[in-house]
Amino acid sequence: MKYSFEFFPPRTDKGQDSLRKTWRSLAELQPEYFSVTFGAGGSTLEGTYDTVQAIGEDTALPATPHISCISATRDGVNRLLNRYREIGIRRLVVLRGDVPSGMYSPGEFRYANELVAFIRAEHGEHFHISVACYPEVHPQAASAQADFDNFLRKLEAGADAAITQYFFNADGYFDFLQRARQAGITQPIIPGIMPITNFTQLARFSDACGAEIPRWLRGRLRDLEIRDDAAMKALGHEVVTDLCRRLAAGGVDEMHFYTLNRAAPSLAIIRELQQL
Repeated sequence: MKYSFEFFPPRTDKGQDSLRKTWRSLAELQPEYFSVTFGAGGSTLEGTYDTVQAIGEDTALPATPHISCISATRDGVNRLLNRYREIGIRRLVVLRGDVPSGMYSPGEFRYANELVAFIRAEHGEHFHISVACYPEVHPQAASAQADFDNFLRKLEAGADAAITQYFFNADGYFDFLQRARQAGITQPIIPGIMPITNFTQLARFSDACGAEIPRWLRGRLRDLEIRDDAAMKALGHEVVTDLCRRLAAGGVDEMHFYTLNRAAPSLAIIRELQQL
């Protein structure tokens, strides 16, 4: 099984020290890469660059910045990509991104497929490009088919792989994968995995991104968080580990973990998977 791990840029020195410990722990698994997000409107752009650079210098493992359409210009993207090339970056995660509240114009790129096509036109095959996909449908999509068609456009524009939004329903992922293969898509579609450690935070994320928490699980996690946090974490670990087992049994050979800058929850899941 292959793994990759996602971080967000810390805003404090303490956060940076904590994240360094996290990536050093996860580096022992020899992941395919570490990816680094950035805030809405590029609000942590320099933090992303600095974190990517630090990972590369500290681990010698591939670091992968997220690039978003929001507020992006062609000149700005090219300058940024040239900076990344100078420090040896060969992988990108290319996203549309969420438009911040009150922003009138998102930038020169409306959709991720336009940004993918631009990067390919300007930089050829230098970068391995991953894009996002939504087995449970993007919350802003007009329909499931419209969302799927948008996904196809990103791959046709030159994306090498896709990473899914996290989910807790393996059947939804396998159905999405089957549809993609029937449509002639051959690129890897890597499942995104979210360890469960904080129900309130998870519910907020899920409501915003459209990831479904099954009703029975939402109720159990909510009740346990109030009266027994350790039991809530244990249930979350069991649910996500079982999900990963199902994915592995169905032929999945790579997973992308949304770490929230913590190593222990992902490591605990992976250690159990390695015992299979």
